[in-house]
Amino acid sequence: MNNNWVEYVGYLASVFIIGSFLTSKVRSIRIINFFGCVCFVIYGIYNGLLWPVIIPNGILALVQVYHIFIKKSN
Repeated sequence: MNNNWVEYVGYLASVFIIGSFLTSKVRSIRIINFFGCVCFVIYGIYNGLLWPVIIPNGILALVQVYHIFIKKSN
């Protein structure tokens, strides 16, 4: 099976994370960063269970969901 797609998901994750730093709206930062974190979790799972990648990005994805959907904006 060809696993090149996993590498592309890792690169896509990096693009999302970098992109989140290039915008100034907090909501946009969180949404873009969320997609980067999810891509990194997928990358970590399908690239041999890379726990140091999966755990922090999974937690950060949950933090972003909390701030986007649950926490009330001021």
